Amino acid sequence: MTGDDRPTVPPVRLPAEAELARDALASPLLSRAARLARWAGEGIRVGAGGELSDESLALAAAHLGLDGEEDGLAHAERAWDAALDTGLLEIREDDGHGGSDADDAGSGGDGEDGGEGTAVPGEELSLLTGGAPADVLDIWRDGLEAALADAAAPALEDLLGEPGADGEDGRFDPGSLDLDALDWDPEEEADFLDGALGNLYVLTATDPAVTAGAMVPLPVLAASMVAPEDMENPTDSVLEDVSVAMVRLDEQFRMLEPAGIVDYRPVDAALIEEADGGEPGEPAGLDEPDGPAVPDEEDVARYGMVRLTPLGLYGVRQRLLEAGVHAPVVGDLAEEGAEALLAALPGHGEEAARHEIELWLARRAPLEAARELLAAARGDDRDAPRRRLACQQALSLTGAEAEPALREILDDGHLGGLARVWLSERGFADVPAPSEEMVFWLTVDTLAAQLATEGDGGGSEELRELVRGLVDQHSGFFDKAWRVDHPATGEVLEAMSRVHPDRKAAKDARKAAYRARSRG
Repeated sequence: MTGDDRPTVPPVRLPAEAELARDALASPLLSRAARLARWAGEGIRVGAGGELSDESLALAAAHLGLDGEEDGLAHAERAWDAALDTGLLEIREDDGHGGSDADDAGSGGDGEDGGEGTAVPGEELSLLTGGAPADVLDIWRDGLEAALADAAAPALEDLLGEPGADGEDGRFDPGSLDLDALDWDPEEEADFLDGALGNLYVLTATDPAVTAGAMVPLPVLAASMVAPEDMENPTDSVLEDVSVAMVRLDEQFRMLEPAGIVDYRPVDAALIEEADGGEPGEPAGLDEPDGPAVPDEEDVARYGMVRLTPLGLYGVRQRLLEAGVHAPVVGDLAEEGAEALLAALPGHGEEAARHEIELWLARRAPLEAARELLAAARGDDRDAPRRRLACQQALSLTGAEAEPALREILDDGHLGGLARVWLSERGFADVPAPSEEMVFWLTVDTLAAQLATEGDGGGSEELRELVRGLVDQHSGFFDKAWRVDHPATGEVLEAMSRVHPDRKAAKDARKAAYRARSRG
């Protein structure tokens, strides 16, 4: 949470607006929409909803070079709709005299008079070439919103109701829709898709591999949507839910990829079959009693792979901001003070934190930056240990110019240990050995920061290894640790008792925690 209690997500790195605008212009959906808007020229006759006649749609597909593709007409129709949704095309209503000869000749429009209106290039079309990058991104976002709505909607054939509900002319009759009979909740479906994109966003911000461009296996993303957290052995019911979620996501990502928001490798068609004991249309194997709960590594790509593009990160972030979520970008803190930087770094992923620090340091002289960081790291409040851990992280990216700042605090009981570590790691001479009191204080402070980072009492393997190593290296560790004058001593010792695997050591830690709290 931020200071204003808004929900928050980790920061992401975004390209410059100009680069994002180029990506938007290159996305299949927007580039095709722009081509069709220019193709419309002096006007194309359309139906009441702006739809093209069958003949005009075929001409549009041919103009886009899609006439030979299996889904060419569908892609052309989506591109035409995108042009309307984004304002690249506008509809002029008939004035009672019908369309011009040029309109009728080129349209093959619907109805006896060739259509209900005329589609002409809209004002937004000129912004794609003559506007600012922000103008291009605004147009792309309008198209994205329409694409997301389409992806969250059921297929048209599922909406048609009973056979024979079409009109006498064979066209779709809106009156045939039977929404009450559909097992479809528009709000729930939209929330599901938003949740999937949100999870991809957080993975991109926090997972170093995904940050570097690795794709996320679709089963992993689906499991993040439906499986309880920290479930080591999913039940058959959970595996079935994962399979169903995969099918939904596969359909949605196929529709979204042309918008440029995701790179998607679809589920292998051979896997979309009826599995033994499963349901038709679910990926085979995931929910079979004797099948693999997780695909073999070499086969994982067959189950679908996805990642957000940089343009997708931008688009999802804009939606998060509109929903009231605090969604920072790496570099937001470059002009802020060290206090703001150290407070924010624990919420950053590894790569984001490094780049945030680099941008912050680049605007300051090394020595002054080190002094500012050390001053901000002081304090006995609950968040102070994490600030000092973040300070160490930031100082690790400073050079030899910062040495005087670290030598100035060698006698500081709270920061002297940190200074000695920094100086020793860089091979500086004349680094005094720390006192035992300083060593134990720094140990408790580091463990307190680790616990605060993990939350809910901690318990990661990293923390377990750290605790085991400390106890093994220091004879009589708990006899000395309870005396440390640190606000978190009791809490740290209690946590050590929970995670240490040796029963005697765990018992000694509990006793030490009691003594530390009694002393206070």
